[in-house]
Amino acid sequence: MIGAIVGDIVWSRFEFNNYKSKEFELFTKDCFATDDTIMTLAIAKAIMETSKNVKQNKNEYGAAFHHKLGELSVKYMQEIGRKYPTCGFGGMFFKWVFSANPEPYNSYGNGAAMRISPIGFIANNILQAQELAKTVTQVTHNHPEGIKGAQAVAGAVFMALNCATKREIKQYIIDNYYPLDFRIDDIRNTYSFNETCQETVPQAIECFLESHSFEDALRIGVSLGGDTDTICAITGAIAEAYYGAPAAVKEKALKFLDDELLTIYKQWREFVSAKYENIFL
Repeated sequence: MIGAIVGDIVWSRFEFNNYKSKEFELFTKDCFATDDTIMTLAIAKAIMETSKNVKQNKNEYGAAFHHKLGELSVKYMQEIGRKYPTCGFGGMFFKWVFSANPEPYNSYGNGAAMRISPIGFIANNILQAQELAKTVTQVTHNHPEGIKGAQAVAGAVFMALNCATKREIKQYIIDNYYPLDFRIDDIRNTYSFNETCQETVPQAIECFLESHSFEDALRIGVSLGGDTDTICAITGAIAEAYYGAPAAVKEKALKFLDDELLTIYKQWREFVSAKYENIFL
């Protein structure tokens, strides 16, 4: 999950000022944590609290777990999100965060995919990743394309964590979600800002697939342009799961979190470290 946070923070300053090059300083005073980071941590919080409240059979997530996870996803996205009203929410999601009666609004925006990476860490198989991603996503983004984008990213994160090759991850995405029939170099000059899952998620996944390291994945993401913080949050999430993230990079990124967000991250790290110890070395 730290990969999504790093990706969001590094590219936050390029969202509306695209910089189509791989040569730049990762962290500057202009970087900040956007809604991508805040909602990712809110979903992590919902997962942890659900796990405390619902007794489950080992390696299984029953109906009670899914129900509580959906309920707490709403609770924590609203509760935490309301503390950061200027973090970059889209118009419809902003209304949802501050609504007294939050209902899904048929969205296929890329917010569905940028916050989903924690699901990849708790799934025990690819089907669970799909089901859990749907549960978390449909509380806001209940359009099929919104759910599809979230499931694609959650599945890629799960596979990367569990030692799948890039070829296997790519084939899974092609078989189930998007064609991936392009290269980043071929679309960079014409690619522009887009907030939909279908025009963000495949591009973000391709950035990872063409990379050679965690940092290279992020640099490719920035060089593509578009909705850079979200593209890089998605790319960074998968890249972290595949490569791990350098300790120095994680340390710098965490300095951009306030005490409340940092506490959630530390709790999450403890929550999943036994299962994925190699990610947190």
